[in-house]
Amino acid sequence: MKRKSSISMIVILMLLLVSNVIAKDFFPVPKTEFDPRHYICYRTTGEMKIDGIIDEDDWNNAEWTEYFEDIEGDLKPAPTYKTHIKMLWDDEYLYFAAYLEEPHVWAKLKQRDTVVYYDNDFEIFMDPDGDCHDYYEYEVNALNTVWDLLLTRPYRDDAVAIFNWDINGLKSATSVDGTINDASDIDKGWYVEVAIPWAVLKECARRETPPLDKDQWRMGFSRVEWKMDIVNNNYKKAINPKTGKHYPENNWIWSQQGLVAMHYPERWGIVQFSEKSVEDKSAKFVEKEEYVAANYLYEIYYYQKQYFMDNNKFTTKIKKVIDKNIKLNDYEWPPKIEITSRSFDLILKGKNGNKNLSVNELGRLTKF
Repeated sequence: MKRKSSISMIVILMLLLVSNVIAKDFFPVPKTEFDPRHYICYRTTGEMKIDGIIDEDDWNNAEWTEYFEDIEGDLKPAPTYKTHIKMLWDDEYLYFAAYLEEPHVWAKLKQRDTVVYYDNDFEIFMDPDGDCHDYYEYEVNALNTVWDLLLTRPYRDDAVAIFNWDINGLKSATSVDGTINDASDIDKGWYVEVAIPWAVLKECARRETPPLDKDQWRMGFSRVEWKMDIVNNNYKKAINPKTGKHYPENNWIWSQQGLVAMHYPERWGIVQFSEKSVEDKSAKFVEKEEYVAANYLYEIYYYQKQYFMDNNKFTTKIKKVIDKNIKLNDYEWPPKIEITSRSFDLILKGKNGNKNLSVNELGRLTKF
């Protein structure tokens, strides 16, 4: 789905600077091309045992994703260590398996629902209905300490994160190829295996059953990696002598975001479900123009958010930063822009029976 954006974020930022000289604040904007990765998730053929050991025939038949990249894409160096994942599903669960290459596997946090990314961790993000609101987050460290939460919307839009929410029926396990918390040797890495019940996922999917054949969900996968020192055979987060503080963590993810922020669901990858068994693996990924069209709307959304920071209002005079030559087969460009003193709607009309798309000031994508 590699398509170049017709709206230059650099142009947008330059126009903002020219018009405002010095902006009060900057709304974080992705700085890379919209290019989400995708994966086809097949059905299992047998029972899955969640033990952190990825040895079932179905896992052996499932394909790994591409190796993770930096969260900022090509703007930053490639990750030091390899990470990739697999997915499967059956009538009861959605399954994930991950492998994280790591020469020094360590973890300290043991209490569920602590802030797990203070350790090195693996993270799953799922937005079943693709509206960029009401989505799930799961984090786990090498000790299998889990932090699961539900977000009503991204933090950039004044999110309400429900920290006391749990994935009822969650199955989660890790295994280490080496020795955890032993700095005297060199490890190979660690594995994660997860099963999440559809009975939980239906809440944000807004449906009673597992996905249908060819259904697509937005998903993000992340790995947090801290720079560490070894002191007296113990692991300590490295201190930057210039600041006296820990170095910032590395964020390595499946499908790059273009900025250091996982909570931009519109930039996550796309997982397509198939009714075919993982032994078959003959399904084809379906390219949908709605993702490209929605991305154009989100670029206007970013502009509107910055405009409001600088002017305390939204604007309809935005066509000067929109490429009038944008060509969409299924939608009528440009979008209609409706504003009030504290809200806006960007409405893109569908063609040939395709549903309209809209994005509002809270970043919610609606199909109607």
